[in-house]
Amino acid sequence: MNKVANVASAWTRRVESGQKPSSSDLFDHLAAIHNSNAGFTETCAWKCRDATGKNSYDILSDVIDDTRHSNILDLGCGSGVLLDLCIKRFNNSLKYTGVDISSAELKLARSRLAHTDVRLFQGQAQNLNFIENSSMDAVLCHWALTLMDPIVPALISIKRVLKRDGMFAAIIDGDGRTAPGYDEVNNIIYRHAQQEYPEYGKLELGDPRVRTSKGVKKLMERIFINHDINITPVLLSLNDKSHILARETARFFYASFVIPPEIYKNMLNELENYFISTQENGTGCFYMPVNFLTIHQN
Repeated sequence: MNKVANVASAWTRRVESGQKPSSSDLFDHLAAIHNSNAGFTETCAWKCRDATGKNSYDILSDVIDDTRHSNILDLGCGSGVLLDLCIKRFNNSLKYTGVDISSAELKLARSRLAHTDVRLFQGQAQNLNFIENSSMDAVLCHWALTLMDPIVPALISIKRVLKRDGMFAAIIDGDGRTAPGYDEVNNIIYRHAQQEYPEYGKLELGDPRVRTSKGVKKLMERIFINHDINITPVLLSLNDKSHILARETARFFYASFVIPPEIYKNMLNELENYFISTQENGTGCFYMPVNFLTIHQN
């Protein structure tokens, strides 16, 4: 993937002027990033593992029970990594549907899943009118919930398409304070983004309630009444050479994509120096905190 930096969009123009971006501005921004950099999140996410060797895709696929689940929806399916994993794990015995806003991501997904019967749709979580009521046994969402705005209509859509005894599971942002060095990496990237957009970070992508355990729990309780809601913190890590860690972590943060090339180069150098300063035996480590959200009816 050739990384495209310095993405300009309606969202960045709002941030530059100090105004709060609208939902349509966010859609425009995410489309601009993903259409130019399709598949950019999957490398870092695939390589980051927990203490048992599982990545965030594995953790999500664990909720599927092929003895009682038959219809699975991947919401924000991107390039189809999670769907491909599920098909390989369950031998294509289930019916899968993927939805994403990006035509470029879906193009990669169609290529990756060409040998399967997966249904792929371009659309937004807030309007899943092409999916029938109470038709899904499980809805999976890999790191897309954090980016959805408005979030409440998206959650209402998820609840509508789930069967009464269905499962909703999502990987969302964790608490950076629980991951050694995460805040340092985050601060390096955001500090360079703020050279171009001083308000970046004060105005974030998506709904800020989804970025904290307390906020997301309260939000889910509002929509999923009389449901069992669990949020499990998980610590993932990626070990590699410092220059590789700098490149892979930078690619994972949306803030990197608004940074002009010269500032981006400086950011990579600072990230590499940070990983060098913390490495052991020539290998650095990036720690990634996530929350694993599961919801099902009591």
